Amino acid sequence: MRYYAAACQTDFPAARDRSEIGDRVRRMCATIERTIVGYEPFFDVRLLVFPEFAHTPPVYDTVAKLRDKLAVELPNEHTDAYARVAARYGCFVQTGTFLEMDRNHPGHVFNTTLLVGPKGVLTKYRKVNPWIPWELHTSPHDLPGYAENPFPVADTELGRLGVAICYDWLFPETIRQIACNGAEVLIRVSAYMDPWGATPPMDWWTLVNRTRALENMAYVVAANQGASMTHYPPFSWPGGSMVVDFDGRILAQADPGPGEKVVVAPIDVGALRTERTRRRGHAMPGHYRAEVHPYAAQTCLPAGGHQTLTPKRIEARIRRGRKNASRIGGTPRIHSVENHE
Repeated sequence: MRYYAAACQTDFPAARDRSEIGDRVRRMCATIERTIVGYEPFFDVRLLVFPEFAHTPPVYDTVAKLRDKLAVELPNEHTDAYARVAARYGCFVQTGTFLEMDRNHPGHVFNTTLLVGPKGVLTKYRKVNPWIPWELHTSPHDLPGYAENPFPVADTELGRLGVAICYDWLFPETIRQIACNGAEVLIRVSAYMDPWGATPPMDWWTLVNRTRALENMAYVVAANQGASMTHYPPFSWPGGSMVVDFDGRILAQADPGPGEKVVVAPIDVGALRTERTRRRGHAMPGHYRAEVHPYAAQTCLPAGGHQTLTPKRIEARIRRGRKNASRIGGTPRIHSVENHE
């Protein structure tokens, strides 16, 4: 099973109202069509990935303002538009993120991406690790009794596809969980700003994408925000969208710098499955010894706490986490999800 994936950058002005989202969706649907048709003589592009905040960045400073001005319920007419283009071309689209509100969770806003295929929405992923302190979005972790799978993986004709958003990728446990849930292609929907972009000496974007690919023996398709500082102040956005194979090799990468760009590269799921079956060396997912790492059962951020975070509480939790980590040699102190501040 071999096909091509496209990592697609956007460079839109920041939306101030949800009424502006439709224009961005139309432009991204046009990008999908141009990419598939333009590359058809050379590549069979079947998976197209867009960046975080492609529909709108969170330009307001309170959850109430985000809900009033920008948040939408999902699915909606925008995801229907992606489904129509996916059905027309037989492709799969990992949408850029929406600011999502959900009647089941009043008072919250999620940073959400959806995988859309020819038959409609396949998975919904809500960012698990918001970028503290700037992101006001709720994590599924923060809602006691949250019933949905926070790490869904879609079993498709393109292989098993899983996704995580931007800062999630700085937590290897998050990506390892998605891989353990069966993902063969790890999708990164991101808005990663300078100086942590695609150029040395702090090219975290490139380093992390390659590391997550090789340590989980999976492909990575990573679309980064290409907005200029004018469009998404106060940061500049370096792009550098890329595709990485399961050995950490960069197969394609957009040159660093803002702008709308598309890069394509092959995904060979058959080769990946063969290597996962035959390899005895550097087979990290199979060699992982979970029990020797008790730190993973400890927490600095108990469930339910994100919405009330203050600098003082963050500092207190960091101190508590360090204290717990120092006790790993003895009996770890584990906080239950009910242990809220």
